Amino acid sequence: MTLAPAILRSSFELVVERRPDLTIRFYEILFERYRALAPMFRTDRTAQAKMLAGAVSSVLDHLEDAPWLESTLGQMGAKRLEYGVTNPMYEQVGDALLATIAEVAAEAGTAPVAHQWTLAIGAIASMMQAGAALALAQPAQPSMAATSEA
Repeated sequence: MTLAPAILRSSFELVVERRPDLTIRFYEILFERYRALAPMFRTDRTAQAKMLAGAVSSVLDHLEDAPWLESTLGQMGAKRLEYGVTNPMYEQVGDALLATIAEVAAEAGTAPVAHQWTLAIGAIASMMQAGAALALAQPAQPSMAATSEA
């Protein structure tokens, strides 16, 4: 798998320029396609949309920094366990994100651009899932209350 950071960055700049509320559109598409996911998210998704945009921007800024990506995305995946995120949900989110980018990019969403985003979203999901799996494999740490009662 070879990512082309220039293609990913320039296409993301284009879609954000065309649709500054890109992440709001993403959530619309996500919940149109996967209604069962809606209860996992706040009713007011403005803050979440900003966090998602920031996360995508951060990932794009660090595409050449594999340790940062693995660590950061792994931690994000571990955190998603608390929200009940399962592996199939990563595919659903990826599907909605790809659809959003394709919709907004329109004619600029060429086959190479779509391919790069498919690779990138797959890699992001894999790193997040690896972080979740690692968190599940680690033994639970005793809480401070449990140790002070002993």
